[in-house]
Formats: sequence, structure tokens, C-alpha cells
Amino acid sequence: MLDHALNTATAPLFGREDAKPAGWAVSRDLVDYPAAVAAMEARAAAIAEGRAGELVWLLEHPPLYTAGVSAKTADLLDPERFPVFETARGGQFTYHGPGQRVAYVMLDLTKRGRDVRAFVGALEAWIVGALDRFNVRGEIREGRVGVWVERRQPGAPPREDKIAAIGVKLRRWVSFHGVSLNVEPDLTHFSGIVPCGQTQHGVTSLVDLGLPVTMDEADAALKASFREVFGEVEDAEAPI
Repeated sequence: MLDHALNTATAPLFGREDAKPAGWAVSRDLVDYPAAVAAMEARAAAIAEGRAGELVWLLEHPPLYTAGVSAKTADLLDPERFPVFETARGGQFTYHGPGQRVAYVMLDLTKRGRDVRAFVGALEAWIVGALDRFNVRGEIREGRVGVWVERRQPGAPPREDKIAAIGVKLRRWVSFHGVSLNVEPDLTHFSGIVPCGQTQHGVTSLVDLGLPVTMDEADAALKASFREVFGEVEDAEAPI
């Protein structure tokens, strides 16, 4: 399925000054959200204190909604549908569940330039590069966080659907939380919220776009694109 050749001649856009690889961990089973957040915050603190290395942690959660620091109560349309968790990340309401690849990104920005705007742009470029490997054109929109795809159907005006969300937090210049890419989640589960406060646009996934992408294929695309944007990785153990 992957048909995009990795351009090893291009320097990473947001690489470490010392080129040290980040850890890359994948959890195969569904991970409880509060336990994941606790593990992620502990790892971020250890990175800031020099006791641990950077880590990108890929996982899936059971169905749930999270409320970022900008979440509006009115955007939670069905509060009884799934568990709802308040979170320290930026952004508004989002959904996590099986079939969605969540990537928690714990990077030391003291080694990567201390530029928050550039960091968010690098996260966007990472997702766009991964989508490109499936010939999907991911796009960024001013004033709308995340990655979008344009949908066109004969006789209908084009529409834009969100395929990936971004919500991060920095503490002592170490990032945590991260991104979520819709591979094959149940898209009806998004109807319990106004995703990221956007009422004019929908959500989509790779499978919804007609691409029979497996989670392993999505992970391979994410890893290859991460190397181009952030630098090398090495296999690591998941925090829990």
C-alpha cells in the first residue's frame, strides 16, 4: 500500500541538535485513558529531568471523549454516550476509540529549538507526509487545527472533512499529548460532540475514503514520515 519513497537526503524539519533518535513504542491492546495520561506525564517529567529519552507512543483507546482547555460545554452533545475526560492539552472536544491511531509525542524542545509554532507546524507536516504515502492530500487550514481532506462528488459542492486532530501541551519545554489519525474508527461516535468546535465540517478516515489501510500500514507511514520531519527513531517499550 505504501508507495512513497523516503527522501533520506532531506534533513529533518524539526530534528534534535544532537541527532539522537527518539523512542518509538506501539501498544497492541486498548489502553485505559487515565492510565495513559499518568504514564505520559511521568515520562515527560523524566525527560525534562534528564532521566529518560524522548518517546513517541502509538496506541488506541476504548471509546471516549476528551475536553481540551478550550472546550465548550455546549459542544458535548451526548454526555452519557461515552466517558468524558478533561485534559490539559490544547483544543476542544475530540473523540478517541478503536480504529483511531493516537500518537502521544513526548519530545524535548530544548533540543529542538524551543519554537512552539514550528513544533505544531512539524506535527502537521508529519501527518500530511504520512497521508501522502496513501496518495491522500492532507491540508492545513488557517484558524482550524488539524489536518483536512477535500471531498468532491459529482453535482455537489466540495466539502472538507477532518482526518487527523492535533492537541499538545508543553511543560518545561517537553511536549505531551499529540495527534490522532482516523484509520478506521466508527465515525458515528463523533456525533456525540462537536469535534474541535467545528460545525461546518465533518470527519473522515482512510477507510472512509475508500482505502483499505490496516493499522500496521498506518504505523509504517507515520514512522517513515516522522523520520523525515523529526529525525531517526529506535524501537522502545511502551510506558505501560
